[in-house]
Amino acid sequence: MQRIPVGVIGATGMVGQNYIRLLDAHAWFEVTYVAASPGSANQPYQDAVAGRWLMATPIPEGVSHLIVGDANRTDQAKSQCRLIFSAVNMKKDAVAALELEYANQGLAVVSNNSAHRHTPDVPMVIPEINPHHLEIIPAQRKSRGWDNGLIAVKSNCSVQSYMAPIYALIKAGFPVNRVILTTLQALSGAGYPGPAAIDLVDNIVPYIGGEEEKSEIEPLKILGRVEGNAIVNASGLDISAHCTRVPVTDGHTACVSLEFKEAKPDLNEIATIWRQFSGLPQELALPSAPKRPIIVKTEPDRPQPRKDRDLDKSMAVTVGRLRKCNVFDVRFIGLHHNTVRGAAGGAILTAELLQAGNYL
Repeated sequence: MQRIPVGVIGATGMVGQNYIRLLDAHAWFEVTYVAASPGSANQPYQDAVAGRWLMATPIPEGVSHLIVGDANRTDQAKSQCRLIFSAVNMKKDAVAALELEYANQGLAVVSNNSAHRHTPDVPMVIPEINPHHLEIIPAQRKSRGWDNGLIAVKSNCSVQSYMAPIYALIKAGFPVNRVILTTLQALSGAGYPGPAAIDLVDNIVPYIGGEEEKSEIEPLKILGRVEGNAIVNASGLDISAHCTRVPVTDGHTACVSLEFKEAKPDLNEIATIWRQFSGLPQELALPSAPKRPIIVKTEPDRPQPRKDRDLDKSMAVTVGRLRKCNVFDVRFIGLHHNTVRGAAGGAILTAELLQAGNYL
C-alpha cells in the first residue's frame, strides 16, 4: 500500500522525537512534515535538534532534512500530510484551540496531549480496551462540519500500567468495584530535562501535578459508552491514586490493590485471563500491536523497569507479584514503557486503528 503522509507537531521535544523514531520505516505511515515552536522553524530538522536529539538511534535520514514548520501555522501542514500527531508543549487552552484548527483544515489529529481528553465527542483510546469509541467520529465530524478532520486522543501515560489488566478482568466477567494504586513514574514522563538531579538523587517526589486526578478520572471515560454525540463515563468504579516521581529513566510502575463487585476469580484464573487477553489490534495484526498485550511474570521480584519495559516492541504491559490483598481482594504490580506504549507508540497504534476503520 502507498504510505499515508503524516506530520508531527512538537517534533523537537522528547515525545516528538519518539514519534520520529517509531515512524521510521513504518509500514503504513511516512513522516513528510515536522513542526515545532517558531524558534525552531525554518531550518532542517537535524539542525533544530542538534545537541538535543535524545533517542538511542540516529535521526532517520528521511526526516533529517525536512524543513521544520511553525506548529501554529496549520495551513502549512494541509498540503503536506493527512494525519497529524500532536505533541506540542503549550498551555492547555492553546493546545485545544490549535488541534481544533488542524482538524478544521481537514487533517486527522491524534494527540498525546490532555487538552481534549474530556471533550465529550473526542474518543480517548487505549486500543485493546475501547476501540469502539472511534465510532463517535462520524458524529464528531457532523456536529463540527468536518469532512475529513477528526480528533482522537490517548490517555495519560500512568493509566496504561494498570488499565489493561483491570479491563481484562472486567471483560472476563469480574467487574471491579474499588481500586487503590500507587504509581512510581519515570523521569522521562516529565519531558527533557525533567526534574533537577538534586531533587531525585537519593529521593522520591510524592507529588506530580494533576497526575492523581487523571489516574482516577480518565479510566471512567475509557470504560464508558458512546451515546449519540458524546461518550458517557462509566460509573460504579472508585479509584484512589498516589502518584510519585522516582529515579528511573523509562518505565512507569503501578502497585495496585483491587476489590471485585461480586464474583471473585482465584489467582490462577486471573493469571490465565491476563495471558489469554487480546484485543482488536491483535485481531487485525496492526503494525505496532504487541502480540501479547499483557505479559505475566511469576518471579517474585518482577516486573522491573530495566528488565521488562521493552518487552514486545515496548508496547506490552507486564504484570507480576499477583497475590491476595489483606484489605481488598487481590494486588499486583503493573509496568509499561511510558514514552512508547504510554505516549508515541500508543498514539501510533490508535492511528493504525483509524486507518483500519477507514476513518483517515
